Amino acid sequence: MKTSSHTIRSRPIQFGRWVVFLMIAGLALLNAPAGAEAVYPNRPVTLVVGWPAGGPADNVARLIATHMTSALGQPIVIDNRIGAGGNIGSDLVAKAKPDGYTIMLATVASHGLNSELYSKLNYKPIEDFAPIGLINTSPGTLLVPKDSPYKSVRDVIDAAKATPGKLNYGSGGVGSTQHLAGATFRKLAGVDIAHIPFKGTAPAITDLMGGRLDLVITTGAVTFIHSGKLRALAVASRHRIPALPDVPTFDEAGVKGFYTDSWYGLVAPAQTPRPVLETLNSALAKALQNPEVQKQFTDQGAIPAKPMKVDEFWAFVKKQMPEAAELVRTSGAKVD
Repeated sequence: MKTSSHTIRSRPIQFGRWVVFLMIAGLALLNAPAGAEAVYPNRPVTLVVGWPAGGPADNVARLIATHMTSALGQPIVIDNRIGAGGNIGSDLVAKAKPDGYTIMLATVASHGLNSELYSKLNYKPIEDFAPIGLINTSPGTLLVPKDSPYKSVRDVIDAAKATPGKLNYGSGGVGSTQHLAGATFRKLAGVDIAHIPFKGTAPAITDLMGGRLDLVITTGAVTFIHSGKLRALAVASRHRIPALPDVPTFDEAGVKGFYTDSWYGLVAPAQTPRPVLETLNSALAKALQNPEVQKQFTDQGAIPAKPMKVDEFWAFVKKQMPEAAELVRTSGAKVD
């Protein structure tokens, strides 16, 4: 078969073009991982919770994570890192890579109470974190066992004054919001009630239902109240809450000025890129606007937050920090 000189000469040219094409394609593949990282999120996000599973904080985290997952298109995995009033989880996230794949459930403890409770923290509440958004706020409720002889706050105060040191209150641990609420109640009511710390709120509630504790002041127990396993005597808010319309405020019960609004939000490590924070903020806003989420929070005695921008949330955190510190000083509590 005869081959033309034109055909023979064209082969080196075609081969050269293929070499150039393959080089360009190879460079594109080498750069692909860096480009892929710009699409956030492209893998599961870890949400660190500094409190035990089954407690109020954990319940809030799991509910909001479930509904944010659908908005993000990636699962949010809960990682309970308990201990030291939430400080272990906070320290972990403060030192995590700021890429948006490790975030934290922030609370009045991690970003308020602990700065006053502990003489030294391994993290800085503002400098070491970046804001995502507020989830909800929730006042504490004074709870007693269903068979308790105490039907009102006045009953508790009278019994405590009649037998100083005999009554006790449980908490989720030294320095927890339940500890501070109980200590503040003691001071404002002028009574002597012993503090019994537990490793989390859930075991404290279990012992309260079993009659091994006299009272607990906590959030997230509305289900137990409605089921008749616990009795609510007062809520530590300025107004009665929709979930417990028949339960008086402490103001109404005679203990003036006792307010313990807890709050839950989301934060990321400092230096997390702004677009990542905005993406998480948007997913949180969509979750908060879900009627099912709103109903569940309301039924639990919480007030769902209205979606707010990241800067609005950070302004909220900074504003409430001195208020939280004042609560610690009023209670007289100190961890070290």
